[in-house]
Amino acid sequence: MVTQTTARGSVFDVGALFEIAGHDVNRAVFRHVLYSRMGDPEVWKKVADSIGKAAELDDSYRDDLLEGVLEECCVNGARTHHEGMLDAETGEVAHEGLPENPSAFNLVRRYQILKPDRCDFLGAHLFDYSKFSTEDKFVVPLEYIVRFGITSASSVFKKYLRMDGDAKKAFEHELGVSKPLGAWQYLEKPISDCTSKFEPEDRMVSKQEALTMCGLNGEMFVKSGKMAVLGAWAVRQLVEEIGLLLWDIKWEFARDGDDLVFVDTIDTDSFRATMFLEVDGRRFVNHYNKQAMRDYYNIMHGDWIAAINEAKAKGATEGVAFTEILKAGQDSGDYPGTPGVADEFGAIQERKMSAIRDYMLGDLPAEQAKADLQAAGMEEIGFFQAAGKLEEFARLNAV
Repeated sequence: MVTQTTARGSVFDVGALFEIAGHDVNRAVFRHVLYSRMGDPEVWKKVADSIGKAAELDDSYRDDLLEGVLEECCVNGARTHHEGMLDAETGEVAHEGLPENPSAFNLVRRYQILKPDRCDFLGAHLFDYSKFSTEDKFVVPLEYIVRFGITSASSVFKKYLRMDGDAKKAFEHELGVSKPLGAWQYLEKPISDCTSKFEPEDRMVSKQEALTMCGLNGEMFVKSGKMAVLGAWAVRQLVEEIGLLLWDIKWEFARDGDDLVFVDTIDTDSFRATMFLEVDGRRFVNHYNKQAMRDYYNIMHGDWIAAINEAKAKGATEGVAFTEILKAGQDSGDYPGTPGVADEFGAIQERKMSAIRDYMLGDLPAEQAKADLQAAGMEEIGFFQAAGKLEEFARLNAV
């Protein structure tokens, strides 16, 4: 099927809220180039070389990553649902390389979306995943989150801060780190989590529950987990070329017979990449992904964020989508309306994404793309400073 990427974006799971000019083609180009690279065995050989040289990894973890699925990718590449990009003028499909006129339209293989059946048990809302194990050619009902480091806003870090001393030590051991966690700290090895995908609200699940609900056997589930980490490593190598640090990324997979296939919209809205910038002797984290928009709404529209959080709490209790509660509250005047985005801030995001796109297209050398991204980041910090919100920005992003 042909998919169209729009210039609109969403945050906090509310739906399309804002628009960044050119973001449709930018994201489609990133997806086309990245997925094309993932089918190339040479890319995976570079990933294997990088993992082999990563001194921070212990030998057993490194050996586990290098064996099995990565060896297959080094021979055949990885399977993805991506088939190509349509030319914006002719409509012809470019299966390899970019079309003469890049567009917002990608061609992908379609996999069915199955949703678990809801059942109620003594007031509890449960979800039945039993049908997945007998199906094929479906999107696995999990989202895989791979983390190379800990950010101030990550759910892992927030969970850690709520623990006492002994619990923190146990959690550090579980993550495989040898020192206390700190915000904006790279981990000694990447960690992965899973969340539900097709329930009213995403929720963290243990790996044991993930195995039970995913519709895969144990061997395929383990393979999917490794693929998520390896795919993250491939993206990390790509963005590091233009001066960005990759902190975390989300993946989805489809089952296709005995194969697992990378699916869904992997682009700059799907991962957290940053750059450290200094202003007046202070060090800040600047985001080159959707986190910049999340920060904007948190800083400039705190009353709306509070309404979302209240609606989510009610939705979890009542077992319904929080967006229904939010809309009803807005209609009644109890919640503030959905705010827009200042033109100046939107223009800064456009410049960021254009630099990444031009690099992916081969129109901008890596060093120039890095310089352009740095300049746009400085403009963003200046925006909050001019608005009298620098301290609010610092509470989220100062290092």
